[in-house]
Order: sequence, then structure tokens, then C-alpha cells
Amino acid sequence: MNLTTKKNGGLPSLMSDFFGASLFDRDIFGSESDLFPSRLGINIPTANVSETPKEFKLELAAPGLERKDFNVEVENHILRISAEKEEEKNEKDGGYSRREYSFNSFTRSFSLPENVKEGNIDAKYENGVLKVSIPKEKETPVKLVQKVSVS
Repeated sequence: MNLTTKKNGGLPSLMSDFFGASLFDRDIFGSESDLFPSRLGINIPTANVSETPKEFKLELAAPGLERKDFNVEVENHILRISAEKEEEKNEKDGGYSRREYSFNSFTRSFSLPENVKEGNIDAKYENGVLKVSIPKEKETPVKLVQKVSVS
């Protein structure tokens, strides 16, 4: 029996060997979807966040879901968006039958700033995109862009 060692041994290497990509090879700013290889069947929707003087806007790309699949809640300045969808397919053809189950879920959490009206948050699901409007307590004036010289 021969023992071999790898340059980057240990748990991250074992995970890399098993999943094909290390779960630990991402920087602190990496995407959550980078954490889960797509072949595991785990999908976390991407999010776009924008700000206007009156509100924050959040958009999550979540095609294939329905309004009833979403749960949007706010607790302690944390906006939590989750969804679950369960499907069952039955197929009978000739002398055999096949039954498949599919269960997809995700949860995304976002820290809210202090200046938002948590009770007035609105969410709409249209064309595969969940759009969340988060109004501000008071309007934020638009600040001019200040040019900073690099020396």
C-alpha cells in the first residue's frame, strides 16, 4: 500500500476531489452560487441591488417559480427571501411506470440599513424576476460624483 500526499491536502482537497471544485476556494466577496457547483442541483438566484433617492430596489432572478412559492420576511433589519417548489412527475408507458420527485429551495438574506421603512416593503413576481421595493424613511439627496486624483 502506497500513501500519496497532495500539495493542498486536507478537507478542502477532499471536497475538491469529490465535487470537482473546492468549496473553500472562494474569496470573501465571492458569489454564493460559486459555493455550490451547479451539478449538485442547488441553485441560488442572482440578485441586483440599486438605490434611488426614495428607495432601494432588489431584483432576484428566479424563473420557474410562482408567487405562492416565495416567503419574504423582515426581522431585526434582515430581509430574508426564501422559496420552495416541489414537483412530482408520473409517467406510464407500456409495461413500465416512472415516478420522479423534484424539490428546489433557496434562502437569501440581506442586511437592511437603519433608514428604511420595514413595514412598507413591497414584493412583486413578474416574468421570472422577484422585484422588492424597500422605501427609505426620508429621501436621500443625490450626491455629485467627486473625482479623486491618483498620485
